[in-house]
Amino acid sequence: MASVACQLVETLDELETDKLKRFKWHLKQSESVLSDKLENADVTDTVDQMLECFGEDGAEKITCDILKKMKCMQQAEQLETKHREVARSSVVVSSPVCSEISFGVNAETGASVNAPFISGNTFTGPVQMHYKDQQTPLVQEAARKHRRTQAGGSVLQILLQSFCPYQTDEFVLRKFLKNHKANMKRKTERIFECKKKHKVHLKNVYTELFITEADIEDVSDRHEIQKIEKCARKHKSSNKPINYNDIFCSLGQNEENKTVLTKGIAGIGKTFVVRKFILDWAEGKTNQDIDAMFLFPFGEINQIKDEEISFHEFLQTFYPEMKELSESMLYERKLLFIFDGLDESRLSLKFKSTILNSVNCRSSIDGLFINLIRGNLLPSSLNWITSRPAAANQIPPEFVGLFTEVRGFNDQQKEEYFRKRIKDENEASKIISHIRASQSLFIMCYIPVFCWMAATVLRDILIMNNSEDIRTTLTEMYIHFLLIQMNLKNQKYDKVLERDHTKLLDSNRAIVLKLAKLAFEQLKKEHTIFREGDLEECGIYVRELSENTGIIAEIFKTEAGLHERRVFRFVHQSVQEFFAALHVFFCYVTKNVNELVFFFEERQDYILLHELLKKAVNKAVQSHKGHLDLFLRFLLGISLESNQKLLKGLLTDTEDSRESIRETTQYIRQFLKKHKSSEASTNLTFCLSELKDYSLFTEIQTYGSPDVSPERHQSSSMCSALAYMIVMSGDVLDEFNSKLYETSPAGYMRLFSAVRCCRKAIFSSCGLNDTCCESVSSALQSSNSPLRDLDVSNNDLQDSGVKLISDALKNTNCHLQILRLALCNLTVESCKSVSSALQSSNSPLKELDLSNNDLQDSGVKLISDALKNTNCHLQILRMAMCNLTDQCCESLSSCLQSSNSPLRELDVSNNDLQDSGVKLISDALKNTNCHLQILRLSGCMVTDEGCCYLASALSSNPSHLRELDLSYNHPQHSTLQLLAYQNDPNYALKIPVLTTGVNSGLNQGYKNMPMISHWIQTQPTFISFCLMRTERSRA
Repeated sequence: MASVACQLVETLDELETDKLKRFKWHLKQSESVLSDKLENADVTDTVDQMLECFGEDGAEKITCDILKKMKCMQQAEQLETKHREVARSSVVVSSPVCSEISFGVNAETGASVNAPFISGNTFTGPVQMHYKDQQTPLVQEAARKHRRTQAGGSVLQILLQSFCPYQTDEFVLRKFLKNHKANMKRKTERIFECKKKHKVHLKNVYTELFITEADIEDVSDRHEIQKIEKCARKHKSSNKPINYNDIFCSLGQNEENKTVLTKGIAGIGKTFVVRKFILDWAEGKTNQDIDAMFLFPFGEINQIKDEEISFHEFLQTFYPEMKELSESMLYERKLLFIFDGLDESRLSLKFKSTILNSVNCRSSIDGLFINLIRGNLLPSSLNWITSRPAAANQIPPEFVGLFTEVRGFNDQQKEEYFRKRIKDENEASKIISHIRASQSLFIMCYIPVFCWMAATVLRDILIMNNSEDIRTTLTEMYIHFLLIQMNLKNQKYDKVLERDHTKLLDSNRAIVLKLAKLAFEQLKKEHTIFREGDLEECGIYVRELSENTGIIAEIFKTEAGLHERRVFRFVHQSVQEFFAALHVFFCYVTKNVNELVFFFEERQDYILLHELLKKAVNKAVQSHKGHLDLFLRFLLGISLESNQKLLKGLLTDTEDSRESIRETTQYIRQFLKKHKSSEASTNLTFCLSELKDYSLFTEIQTYGSPDVSPERHQSSSMCSALAYMIVMSGDVLDEFNSKLYETSPAGYMRLFSAVRCCRKAIFSSCGLNDTCCESVSSALQSSNSPLRDLDVSNNDLQDSGVKLISDALKNTNCHLQILRLALCNLTVESCKSVSSALQSSNSPLKELDLSNNDLQDSGVKLISDALKNTNCHLQILRMAMCNLTDQCCESLSSCLQSSNSPLRELDVSNNDLQDSGVKLISDALKNTNCHLQILRLSGCMVTDEGCCYLASALSSNPSHLRELDLSYNHPQHSTLQLLAYQNDPNYALKIPVLTTGVNSGLNQGYKNMPMISHWIQTQPTFISFCLMRTERSRA
């Protein structure tokens, strides 16, 4: 027989939507029902609330009454009939506490019993209750659990308490979990966008972000915008993307460390990912094995002032509805605790604190957090921490099961975002084209917050100007953003759309300048979150902010559940730096020198613009965290007269800054030549772009000219600038030869990023190591990669570096055809990687040089196996001086006879192949499947016997081999003649090559050199002779 709850659900399910709405309206008239809870309640929620308020009998009665009022007589009668049948039934009940507990209940003398609701019944006659106190181990354990919270009592009393469904811990927990899920859905499904009057649904604006596994050691406190610039190289690396909903699947069965640490720069989308993760769970789409998720922003954790608190009390601070729960049952479930924004934390994270293993033990907040992460507290729970990179190293790596990184949008996701934001396809295409054309803006668009700003600004420019030319610098972009926000404020409060920039800024001058002062004062302190007192010090009061929510987003914080405290921040760190630069330039224009003491060691009575800008350059470069980098770009950009005019109405006067700009650009260029920091050099190059000075690029272009060689040693910082200019130009070079630049290994390393922008790159003998292979891998996997020819010979790449390159060769975007890896300290492990790449369906490689590496015979076998694969297109293979013996020739012979072998040129010079090895190769040459045209066997200890094998092979299959190198071997005069003269008109060999050189490693060869030389000089049939070495083959 169905329970009363099921009957009520079945009855209400039969009602149409309008009738259900009327039913809830009638239900709200009861004082016992909370009307706000019914607003969005579905059928099951409605039934739950009725049962909670009225009990089973009461819920059935009020449902029937309302149905009758609504003239739904049939449904009312059916419900009454079903309810009477339940009342007459003998019910067997199973305990929710233990499956081994059961008993029967019978109604006598007219009593109405609805088991397991035993309390609240009327008995008119004698009542007998029989129970057998026979406790199994599970029953005993259940009793012990209840006795912990209730003093004594018989087993019957314990069972009676257990079977009352509206009083058991299990029922309350289920109810909480259901309501908690609904609450988390409401909290995460809508987000604030300052251009909108209301919140928008997260699903309507969310665009997938690029998330991948990361290295905890890869943290830096350099400016985060420069980390985004590096993301351009990382996005297509060998790291595979992770779907945000699969993060804890990627954690796997790690029983020791159940913590995921996700890092990413400010505005990159960490909080968005967390919210979408929770929303998908709350909607029942993913991660349903997790019973409850709890979100704790560190900014809110900072507001808790209790010196000591238990973990259960800590949870109740954020989720007061938990006070109804018995903590023992909640913590047996699978729980996920999400701590968002570790970089905002003020906790002292010393991972040697006192051990806590109970949720009721009191400790400091940092003690609770540390014990949770260490696994002392709730060891079965899952933990997720998000952080900016500089703060991520506060968590020791031994306590983290998985490190991930949010890298923002990749190129495809950026375009998807703009098309989702801008419905007009033509406008979206124009904006995307413009951003792709401006590399500075294109890089910044890896940040979702900046994408939102760019979409807002560029769309506004298109509509206002109706122009195809919408190019702007970074500074111009932010100025337009400011103007748009001011216009939004005017439209909302003043009902006016002001197109005159001067009037618009003048009418909002007071609040903008106050915000600018706030931004600068807090930037000096490296603060991004401010309290109300900080605002009041700058003359800003909370009432004013309600009119400028597009510029500052207000976040309400709860402190200990007693009162609210507000904190404030700019929508993004870059916006704060723009406003700070605005304040500094305004102080310069108004001669407020006291505000500029930050840049000078002592107070100045009078300051020239170029003096201020030079001091700002110095200050930014000296900042180890790079927190002034964007500020410097904006300050230099604002100083341009064209941008001063855009800000007219805010700035009382404009200044002819051309001379100061000239002096500043010269100062930056000199600074670039001396400074060693790669990041600082890149930022200073950006600064020149903001000043619209492109002379450095013109100068650097002359370095790449084949007619011009640098006359001086180039510093590593100048190499950084060169590489940056090449990458940012968007042009593809036919060839980039590192030998044109005299620099250090560190300088060559900085030049290496240029490989992504050229068809041929020569970086042989540059002192590089395996770290450069990350750049190569990224470049090869980038969309529209132009790289076709790469020479990184004579560098210490090792097997680890070659693996990265080999993985990239499998990517569909890779079109590399020539790869030279001679003398790179490789072993047979590299052959495994290369072999796998050659057999991939996407392998484009046609020429491979592995000479002067310790590959050995086993390595050659791996390469030979790949050559048999139909996916392999390799035509030229060089393995000179690779520590090979005659055993490798069996593998080579097999692949040369394969019907699929594409090989046309083979160089195995300076290996101990001997005649036995040459015999195996000769056998392959006889096969009609062999199409080898060039064979180099120089210095392979070949005698007359080996030459006879070759002569026999060529007579059997004369039409392919055209060039044979037997220099530095032991053949006799007569034997060589066998190779030189063949009567077959199809005989293709025209250049059997010898040399008069000396090879001290081949004594017999050396003794025969004079005789061979004399014979060559007397034979007119030889067209030429030359030394065929690796150097010539590269020409």
